[in-house]
Amino acid sequence: YSRHGYDIALSVVSDAEEAETYRGLAAKGRVDGIVVHAPRADDPRIDMLRELGLPFVVHGRASQVDAAYSWLDVNNRRAFQRATEFLIDLGHDRIGLVNGREHFDFALRRRDGYLAGLAARGIPVDASLMHSDEMTEANGFTFAQALMDHPAPPTAIITSSMILAIGVRRALADRGVLLGRDVSVITHDDDLSYFNNGRDEPLFTALKSSVREAGQRAAQILIDQIAKPDAPPRHELMEVDLVLGGSTGPRPQAARTMKG
Repeated sequence: YSRHGYDIALSVVSDAEEAETYRGLAAKGRVDGIVVHAPRADDPRIDMLRELGLPFVVHGRASQVDAAYSWLDVNNRRAFQRATEFLIDLGHDRIGLVNGREHFDFALRRRDGYLAGLAARGIPVDASLMHSDEMTEANGFTFAQALMDHPAPPTAIITSSMILAIGVRRALADRGVLLGRDVSVITHDDDLSYFNNGRDEPLFTALKSSVREAGQRAAQILIDQIAKPDAPPRHELMEVDLVLGGSTGPRPQAARTMKG
């Protein structure tokens, strides 16, 4: 933004205050444009901003909103389908999903990708292996405990964030379960500096996408939209790299033997 003469203003407000905040910003002309973060599938902010005439770009998408708008998103569905199929190709057929809150569009798309991966390989869906909530270390720990207490526990788990994966790893370690040998884990990694995945020798096999790059590209879309308000909406979909780490391996022989 600064290269183009713009400053960034961060506003933290409750959901109840958000609509009034947007109206106030528009009425006072205090901002040139807005980045909409963490959209819900039916996010009401999109129609509101269109009505207010404020330039905006959505970092993500809102799958249940029909209006035309500019967005930049990660291909979450394809990424999680790829992760699921990768684990199935390693022999895993009991795969847990530890997801974010599924009213957010990204989490819905990740769940859909997971389900598509199972369907593509003819693996039946077991809803008891799917958990979703706020992405915290504590929830990763709790959900992994529940998965390991399952009568037929998974031999692999996919998580929606590094912080969830860290909680999963702690739960496995508490039980003496070896990451990558006894249970495989794949996580989504936004490549944040404060969650170092080992760099040269990654701890987790990860679906890697740079949130920094996404932010830069979203900013450019918004700046272009401010400069040319009559231009048609722009859409950019970023693909995700699957980076191998030490957290994945073939399905354990013991699980194969038990299954027969």
